[in-house]
Amino acid sequence: MDVTDYSVSMFDHCPFLKSSILHGSTGWTVYEIGAGADRCAVEAELFHAGVQAAEWIRPLMGRPHGALVCENLVITGALPEAEHRELMAWPHWALKHLYGPVGVMFGKFAQGAHERDRFGRNIPPPPFSFLPVRAAVRARDSYFLSDTPDLARAVAVADDDGRDVFQHIPCDWKAVRAWATSLPVPLRQ
Repeated sequence: MDVTDYSVSMFDHCPFLKSSILHGSTGWTVYEIGAGADRCAVEAELFHAGVQAAEWIRPLMGRPHGALVCENLVITGALPEAEHRELMAWPHWALKHLYGPVGVMFGKFAQGAHERDRFGRNIPPPPFSFLPVRAAVRARDSYFLSDTPDLARAVAVADDDGRDVFQHIPCDWKAVRAWATSLPVPLRQ
C-alpha cells in the first residue's frame, strides 16, 4: 500500500508528520478484514492491534525524537467502507481512555471522510481507514479532546510512569468494551 501521496498531502495539517517521516518514525501496519468476519472479532483485533502499537510506542517516547513516533493501523478488506468508522469506534474510544493518561494518543480517520483541521481548513479525505497511534503533544491535543474534558485534562498532565494500563481491568475485549461503556459520553454526539 503506497501512503506517500496521502502523507505528503497531510503535511500542512499535521505539523509533526514531515519530521516523523524524515526521522523514519512513522509506521503503517495494514490489517485486512476477511470476508464474513464477525464484527465483535474485528473490534477485538483492532483493539489488540492498538494495544500492541501503544506498547511499542511507550518506551520510544522518552528517546531523542520520541515525540515523532507514530504507528498507523490501516484497515482494509471485505467490509464496506461505510462500516469502517463504526468498527473503529469502540476500540478507539477504549484505547484513548486507557492510554491518554500515559501520554499516548489515538486518532480515528475513516476512508473518504471529509473533516476540517483546527484552523477550519479541509483535510484531504483519507484513501483508507486508519487509527494513528502517537505520542501526545500536550500543548495541542486538548483541541482533539474538547468533547471529553476529563480525558483532555488527563492528557494535559500525562506522565508515562510505566504503569500497567490494565491493572484495573482485564486485557480482554469484552471486559474492556463493557468498561468503555461506563465512561462519560462525549459532550457533542
